[in-house]
Amino acid sequence: MSPRNEPHFPDFSAFIDGVRAMDHARFSAARPATPVAAEDFDALKAHIQSLYAGIEDVPHSFVDDNGQIFDCVPVGSQPALRGATEPPAAPVDAPAAPGPDVAPQSLPLLQQLRSDRIDKFGHAMACPPGTIALRRITLDELARRGTLRDFFQKSPLGTGRHPRLSPPAVQAGIHKYAHAYQIAGNLGGHSFINVWDPNVGSQIFSLSQQWYAAGSPVQTVECGWQVYPGKYGTTQPCLFIYWTADGYQRTGCYNHDCSAFVQTNSNWAFGGTLGPVSVLGGAQYELEVTWYFNGGNWWLYLGGTTVGNAVGYYPGSLFGSGPLASGAASDVDYGGEVVDNTAWPPMGSGQFASAGWQFAAYHRDVVYYPTAGGAAQASLTASQPSANCFTCAVQHAAPPWNEYFFHGGPGGTGCT
Repeated sequence: MSPRNEPHFPDFSAFIDGVRAMDHARFSAARPATPVAAEDFDALKAHIQSLYAGIEDVPHSFVDDNGQIFDCVPVGSQPALRGATEPPAAPVDAPAAPGPDVAPQSLPLLQQLRSDRIDKFGHAMACPPGTIALRRITLDELARRGTLRDFFQKSPLGTGRHPRLSPPAVQAGIHKYAHAYQIAGNLGGHSFINVWDPNVGSQIFSLSQQWYAAGSPVQTVECGWQVYPGKYGTTQPCLFIYWTADGYQRTGCYNHDCSAFVQTNSNWAFGGTLGPVSVLGGAQYELEVTWYFNGGNWWLYLGGTTVGNAVGYYPGSLFGSGPLASGAASDVDYGGEVVDNTAWPPMGSGQFASAGWQFAAYHRDVVYYPTAGGAAQASLTASQPSANCFTCAVQHAAPPWNEYFFHGGPGGTGCT
């Protein structure tokens, strides 16, 4: 049954018609608590229309468990491919890890989109072949950030920041980290990321992710999970990607929020919730994440490293003449980040690294891909610049853990 036949389903056609018909005066009158300048409103409205340009209908839509709406858009009509004359690139297998990875004690997360998952309207939480799920972005969501560039930023408190390669003066007091890194020429890398749902409360966000980076200003490709209620409207962890070509200044955005990432696999929904989550003293869930530069593109793989796990890619052309345009990343980085300016939320499980297995968050089997080819076990250095609130402890073990680390902490005020 088509979504439009469900009288209470948030229909795509009605949504986009409503955006086209909205004007600044009516929008502002209905939302006095969210003031937006007329010129900024026009830019926000134009951006939403550009994301769906040429799409008058979608074959399927669904709502996730937290009320976020996803529209199944033809692959060739996604923002990053609109107007393209060539088909999307084809992936290859990422390099295999150098050692065996036997069945772990942890439990792998299942792919988000499956036909056996049904939303509250009776619609399958999956997209038909040849389409991908785009999280529906509304005028209200954009207006909460005020301007289009503010919407694209990684944090509502201004410029984003890499844990090591951003200048110290760039909002160092807002971003707090517990992470592990290695300086090495690379084409990407791999880790299993332990998934939790820290209580962010009134703070901004808490995440665990991978960064592959180089340059000054820094260029990055990023992926992980993030609890960011102000963006996603949920306290559950959401799958996210991010990129920047110029130190988070004028380029970069989350997910499909701008025309950047080319998605080729319909099993995952960026901005969608991940679950189940890990339990203190109980079951541990993890997401396998891999980035691999191949054929001029930064390919993302979820749940494995074979062609079937390739979700899509950032074209190297996004990075202009910078190092990531040719796959010349110089830094691999993994771990947690929290953002606020007065009291910081918990990171990971909310437990310090010393709490260990089943209590502290972790990344395991950390591998990077040297520029010469193949795969190498990482040799990480821990960094915990706010150790009174967040810690990181790197260790090495036999498979399936290999190079790994625990990280996290309770946050709070006074995180120096």
